[in-house]
Amino acid sequence: MKTIFRNSVNFVVAMCLFTTVATFAQEAEKKNYDQGFRLGFGLNGGLPLQDPYDYNIGADVRIQYDLSKRYSLTLTTGFSNFFVSGKDNDLGYIPVKGGFKAFVLKDKLYLLGEVGAAFAVTNDYDKTSFLLSPGIGYATETIDISLRYEHYSDFPILENDIVDKGLGQVALRIAYGFRL
Repeated sequence: MKTIFRNSVNFVVAMCLFTTVATFAQEAEKKNYDQGFRLGFGLNGGLPLQDPYDYNIGADVRIQYDLSKRYSLTLTTGFSNFFVSGKDNDLGYIPVKGGFKAFVLKDKLYLLGEVGAAFAVTNDYDKTSFLLSPGIGYATETIDISLRYEHYSDFPILENDIVDKGLGQVALRIAYGFRL
């Protein structure tokens, strides 16, 4: 009887130890991701959705902090220009955006939401606009391609020959990035 009891106790203790080791191994795997910074340099082209703007071209720098393999925080700035037909009508601005990036498919396809401000810096127009920018993209280790919608709540537009506010655009970003 003592032998059966002792073997049963040894079996239970062995199972508890095995389960504990297996549980700790699972937790270690969950924490094993590369946190860190990435830096990217991008070129942007956009099509404004309101008059009088014809197109947009710009360049940006994005720093990204990877919280996990699937989630990142971003900070983006650069210079972009809305081109308008005619002389001295262009609208150049410096966007400053903070965002959240979530990879949703095989750590390549992602959704990105950014919010910030656009500081106009050309042609005696010095207003600042609230900037909202949701997007979708595809990233590899070095290349990042994304499509986004941007809305500038305070930039001027022409609606039925009346000056109004609220400019939107669809933009494409192609970037080269690397780990820091």
